[in-house]
Amino acid sequence: MVRNRSTTWIVGLILIMLIGPIAWAQLSEKEQQTLWEANRIFVKVAHMVKPSVVNIRTEKVVRIPYAPFTFFDEFFRDFFEEWAPQVPRREQELIQKSLGSGVIVSEDGYILTNNHVIKDADKIWVSLLDNRKFKAKVVGTDPETDVAVLKINAKDLPVIKMGDSDKVQEGEWVLAIGNPFGLGFTITAGIVSAKAREGLTKIGNFIQTDAAINPGNSGGALVNLKGELIGINTAIYTSSGGYQGIGFAIPINLAKHVMNMIIEKGEVVRGYLGVEIQMVDADLAKKFGIEEPIGVLISKVYEDSPAEKAGLKVGDLILRYDGKKVESPSHLQMMVISTEPGTKVKLEIVRGKKHGIIEVRVGKRPSERELAARTEKTSWLGITVQTLTPDLAKKFGYDENLKGVIVVDVDPKGPAAEKGIRRGDVIREMNNREVSSIRDYRRILEKSNPKEGVLLWIQRGEHTFYVAIYPNE
Repeated sequence: MVRNRSTTWIVGLILIMLIGPIAWAQLSEKEQQTLWEANRIFVKVAHMVKPSVVNIRTEKVVRIPYAPFTFFDEFFRDFFEEWAPQVPRREQELIQKSLGSGVIVSEDGYILTNNHVIKDADKIWVSLLDNRKFKAKVVGTDPETDVAVLKINAKDLPVIKMGDSDKVQEGEWVLAIGNPFGLGFTITAGIVSAKAREGLTKIGNFIQTDAAINPGNSGGALVNLKGELIGINTAIYTSSGGYQGIGFAIPINLAKHVMNMIIEKGEVVRGYLGVEIQMVDADLAKKFGIEEPIGVLISKVYEDSPAEKAGLKVGDLILRYDGKKVESPSHLQMMVISTEPGTKVKLEIVRGKKHGIIEVRVGKRPSERELAARTEKTSWLGITVQTLTPDLAKKFGYDENLKGVIVVDVDPKGPAAEKGIRRGDVIREMNNREVSSIRDYRRILEKSNPKEGVLLWIQRGEHTFYVAIYPNE
């Protein structure tokens, strides 16, 4: 069987090698010229774009403790534990190196790359196609979108032409240029496989491509056949650590928006409504009296938020934002965070099958610490929970329509930990009452007598079970 398969493979390979020239020979001179010109497009784009893509090398000093090696060190630590802390710990310095890519976006030295390429680096060097090397400084970073801006001391640099990622179409040809595995300026070709891929970072929809992207390509350019930058190569989907046909790039419109704020304001400022939203399926659309599942549904309105002040309510269906059709929760998120705080926008909504317009003054998005304050940490259960949103449900592998509060942190010394409660568990009921949000969770807990304990109905993966929890003695 193996011999037959090998023979078939060899014969097939020979046929492919023969058919190529034969097929080419059968083409007319005009057809051959057309194909040759199409091939030249890739050559021209590569020649035009390569000078604008840079290699990035970083170094980070890592200090790690290592075991004592003298007789006296071992003696004190083994036999005099109370004195052991007085014996100085030895440390070893290691230099951690990494490689990545970047794109020149201004003649005076601004470079766009990924935050994870230069994160925590002590030293950063940038190498150009002409072999010039520069030490770079970090202008600013945005971990939520994985965007970073560097600056080198240079002038008259080759600047890449900016494209419009909103106009990118699935199926169009693209080139990925970067520094895979430290091999230097490398070009791969493919198509746009999909758009609006979510979940790689806290904020952002990604362009998916089958152009080969490997470690070291991060921060490099994804360009169209006009030589326009449409994305910053960021991540790959792989089980082996190498290319498997699925790569992702930050859309350049988002990256450029973040970059401009970093350069002009020194910080990233985003718009904020203060709502939790979910997708609309066919059944929900029917209930709201609309013909097709469009828009997003508000599942929660935060207190003292721009949304609450404007009069938005749970159950409102948002169809349009500032005149633009809302296609998904992530689409609305991107439009909101890209809006300058203080701007008034009109939302077209459906409430009780009636269409209406509500004007909202967009606020400033709270910091990560302030957003984290939305979680509720109990005084005695020893867990931290959040309302289970569709995004969180997807992240933890639950159905997007599941209701409850999800455990995001567990105090290892608390009573919940003793009962085996884990991060990612979903609390669906407390004391036989349904829990849909932190508000429900808080209200039921406040009415409970700790001495009598709390009965929780938990979902973990596909399984559900009950747990009775009492305070630690």
